[in-house]
Amino acid sequence: MKFLLINQDTERLQFRKLENSDFEIWKDLFKDDNTTKLLGMDEFKTPEERCAKWFEWTFYRYENNLGGQNILVSKEHDKIIGQSGLLVREIDNSFELEIAYSILPQYRMQGFAYEAAKKCKDFAFENNFHDRLVSIIFSENENSKKVALKNGMQLGRKVIFNHKEMELFQINQEEWKISKSFT
Repeated sequence: MKFLLINQDTERLQFRKLENSDFEIWKDLFKDDNTTKLLGMDEFKTPEERCAKWFEWTFYRYENNLGGQNILVSKEHDKIIGQSGLLVREIDNSFELEIAYSILPQYRMQGFAYEAAKKCKDFAFENNFHDRLVSIIFSENENSKKVALKNGMQLGRKVIFNHKEMELFQINQEEWKISKSFT
C-alpha cells in the first residue's frame, strides 16, 4: 500500500481506494471505444469485460504493493469523477513509477486530471518513492499529453509497452524541486 494516496486530497478532490461497489459507475468509462483504445483495453469486447479486467488489475496491484489508481471523489458533489494514482512499472528492465489518470467523460476538460496528477507527483517526490516519475501515453492521446506537460513532464522517448508503441513523459526529483522553488 506504499504508493497509494489513501486519505489524500486536493482543493476539489478526495482520494480513496477502489471498491467493488464502484463497478457500475466505473463501467461507464469503457462504453466509449476511443477511450477504451487509449487505455489499451480494446482487446476486451464489452464494457463489463473491460471494467472487470480493470478491477482485477487494480486489486492485484493493491494486494502486491504495486501502487494502483485511487478513486477520485469530487468534494463539491461527493461523486466519483475518475481515478488517478501511482503505478509500479517495469520499462526496459528498469523500475519506474508512473503517474496515471483516467477521468469519466462527463468530468473531462475541467482540470481534474491535472489536479490529480500534480498531487500524485508531489506525493511521490515528498515521500521519496523514486527519483523519477513517468507517464506512459499513446501518441494519439493529446489530452493526456497536455496533462503530462502541464504537470512539468517532458517527452523522454518512445517505448514499447504491452506490445504497443507509447510515448514516455518524465520528470525527475531535481526538476520538481526547482519548479517548487518558483511557486
